[in-house]
Amino acid sequence: MARTVDGLSTHTACPAGRLRQAGDVVTDGSHQFTTLGASHLTALAVFLILCWPLVVLGRRQRVTGDDLRFRRAFAVAIPLFTIPMQALQFTPSEWDLDTSLPLQICDFAWVVAVYALWTGRRWAASVNWLWGTTLTLQGMITPDLGSGWAEPRFWMFWGMHALIVWSAIYLVWGLRITPRWRDYRLTVALTTLWAAAAMTFNAIVGTNYGYLNGKPHRASVLDALPAWPTYVVIEVLVVSAVWALMTWLWVRRPQPPVAP
Repeated sequence: MARTVDGLSTHTACPAGRLRQAGDVVTDGSHQFTTLGASHLTALAVFLILCWPLVVLGRRQRVTGDDLRFRRAFAVAIPLFTIPMQALQFTPSEWDLDTSLPLQICDFAWVVAVYALWTGRRWAASVNWLWGTTLTLQGMITPDLGSGWAEPRFWMFWGMHALIVWSAIYLVWGLRITPRWRDYRLTVALTTLWAAAAMTFNAIVGTNYGYLNGKPHRASVLDALPAWPTYVVIEVLVVSAVWALMTWLWVRRPQPPVAP
């Protein structure tokens, strides 16, 4: 899995990162990636172009009630892409203990997205929404990605991230399966559980999944925060506040009874 910046907050990776090292240089090209380079901007453009059609489709389906077939086709499409790409990371040529294990928040987010699409359950759609439109999206804007478009990791990264956010946008903005306060609390609890497990694993094995045990090796907004572990505490507080605001914005609006 690609080294990217997302996860617990603005810069907890999905997938894993490693600790900052001297001499890390990345240039844009078919095998290397530069933030805001040609491949980055192209990927973002494709992602953005497809967002609005999904919203329009979801709104139309909410009126007609014929969303089930598309939702389930979308749900099947996600693992058909992510599982083979993740399996590739376990091959000898791609294996890296720091990045290959499915321990990032996005590795769990795509599973939640599949369940949300298949069932239409509000709690799953809400967790996917809060994770996807903050942590996953931030990873797309400021990726800690070293692989260019000719590398499988590039497609793994952008495919997984885009599918997660697209599903969140479709379910919430399109079908209006929106979060409630209990869904907010569940998201915070699940994220806390993941962070505790990831930090423990990192401490034992010496990895840095989620950038929870050290800042990214590339420049990031975490550089403006204090050293570990203070920046992790700040991340938790900021993300929890943002999620609360996002939930409140939906709770205060009249909502159709579209999901349990």
